[in-house]
Order: sequence, then C-alpha cells, then structure tokens
Amino acid sequence: MIHKIKITGLRVFAHHGVFDFERQNGQDFYIDASVWIDGDGAAYNDDLAKTVHYGDLAKAIVDNVKHNPVDLIETLAQRLLDLALNFGGGIVAKAEITVHKPDAPILYEFQDVSVTVEASRGEFNIG
Repeated sequence: MIHKIKITGLRVFAHHGVFDFERQNGQDFYIDASVWIDGDGAAYNDDLAKTVHYGDLAKAIVDNVKHNPVDLIETLAQRLLDLALNFGGGIVAKAEITVHKPDAPILYEFQDVSVTVEASRGEFNIG
C-alpha cells in the first residue's frame, strides 16, 4: 500500500536570493515536503525503521536550507528534492518539494511566490 508522508509549512530563516540585501538580511522560507513509500512494512509491523521518520526528514531539510545560499528558489527546490528522494536509504519512491518565499522582493501586493518540483524512481505506480 502506498503511503504519503507530508510536512507542510516548515519555516526556515535563510539567506537565499539574487539581491545583496536578501543575502545579508535573510528571510523566512516555508517548505512543503511529501514523500511516497511502500508503507506496508511500517503499518503492519509498527516498525519505524520501515518508514521515513518525518522528524529526521524535517531536520535534514532545515539544515540544508540554512546552508549554501543560492540565487534561485528553483535551485533550492531541486536540491531539497534530491535530498527527499534519497532519504531513508532508498525507501522513497516519489518526492515533491515546494519552496515558498512569501517575502520575495516584488513591488506589488502578493501573498506568496513558490516553486514546486517532483520526481519518482518509477519502482511502483504512484498516482
């Protein structure tokens, strides 16, 4: 059975952006992360070792976002996608990451700017 594990709105203060003031001052980024796994082993055996520990995934994402600033949130999103897809020693079959930048330097009123990326290993069909 396919299980989707989702973290929504993980807030990370970091220094990504094209402009010098973004790199110097930093801002909040919000990360949504979803991973799909074959969850039978975890669900039927109550075994944490057979699933993705969402606390560990959250920590890995936060640590990654805080380090190695980049210009584009597209680059950051791809980096986090690679992390999520390879998390848990290959148990993840599909991952999706959205990076939100609600304080992006736009001169007009807006609620959010985000980039979403996803990828799958193709090991089994996930809708």
